[in-house]
Amino acid sequence: MVPPMDVVTAFDATQPAAVRTRDPALVPIVDKVLAGERIGFEEGMALYRTRDVPALLRLADVVRERLVGPKAYFVHSLRLSQTNVCYVGCSFCGFARRFGEDGVWDYDLDDVWAYVDQHYHPNLTEIHIASGHHPKRAWQYYLDLVHGLTSRYPGVQVKAWTAAEIHHFTKITRPRLGYREVLSELQQAGLVALPGGGAEIFAEHVRRRIARAKVTAEGWLEVHRTAHELGIPTNATMLYGHVEALEDRLDHMDRIRRLQDETKGFFSFIPLAFQPDNNRLAEELEAQGRRTHTTGLDDLRNLAVARVYLDNVPHVKGYWIMITPEQTQLSLAAGVSDVDGTIKDERIAHASGAVTEAGMTEAELVRLIQDAGRVPVRRDALYNELQVFA
Repeated sequence: MVPPMDVVTAFDATQPAAVRTRDPALVPIVDKVLAGERIGFEEGMALYRTRDVPALLRLADVVRERLVGPKAYFVHSLRLSQTNVCYVGCSFCGFARRFGEDGVWDYDLDDVWAYVDQHYHPNLTEIHIASGHHPKRAWQYYLDLVHGLTSRYPGVQVKAWTAAEIHHFTKITRPRLGYREVLSELQQAGLVALPGGGAEIFAEHVRRRIARAKVTAEGWLEVHRTAHELGIPTNATMLYGHVEALEDRLDHMDRIRRLQDETKGFFSFIPLAFQPDNNRLAEELEAQGRRTHTTGLDDLRNLAVARVYLDNVPHVKGYWIMITPEQTQLSLAAGVSDVDGTIKDERIAHASGAVTEAGMTEAELVRLIQDAGRVPVRRDALYNELQVFA
């Protein structure tokens, strides 16, 4: 039971960085974080378990302020999924299709150019590519795709393909290439960064259930380690709110934190809320009486724990596509310093039941950030600041 009276940290409560808590278990953790020290796994679990959520959110906000000040970032981004053909069969996915199924699409390069032309605008900064594991496309197609985008749209950065897709590429190259060779060839074609998808949950007992045929956790981490060694910055995601335990979430963050200690190559961490529609996992959970979206409280708690625990990752991102713009605005007071971006024509999350719009305008994002008391900053895929709004 949470005590009725306030317990105050050893820090002066009159100072801006003070965090007051009614949970005695948080007091030493708060003092440790405010002193700039790293917390351990069990302390991270105490953050997940505390009932004093306001103190947790405040602590995360202090960490955010320490790292980035009052700024909150967004990017002009086009989501390109050049195909939804995929043979992997992840149980949480409503996006993938087999050849001949209803709703399948598969763009040749001319189709890609026409698609980007349709959505192009002068402020477009980033083309974010994530798609299916196509069983028949040749390796050269992907190199030509990256090179064609960078040459046709000067100034637009290509942030492309998850670690799961990089792993897939090693299977289709002839002769077979390793992660380093695949990434090097993509880099030479114009790739500047990797998105963070395909991570799902690293815990093996969960991964076997939701993503059995996808790259292993160790493989995902090795792809990102290799990218960092090549000078390709990346991001990291975590799919939560399905069959994982809180310990699995923190284990996931812990592995990312350890790799970041080693390479310092991650820009952001993006928790992705499970979308419980149009997929096999949703049907399984519904049969058990467990089919539900994540709660707003769980979303905020998850983001806040991530901000405190991942002390070496510059940004925690509130992905408005999955948790709604309103919840993302609240998350700016819970450790979040990036709201992703305009995200034109997002398809993957919406295929599994996301109820948000498929994109937002710059004006909407600027207002969302300003109304939360933060300073909007338009960035590029590499977090270079392009415009700071008053």
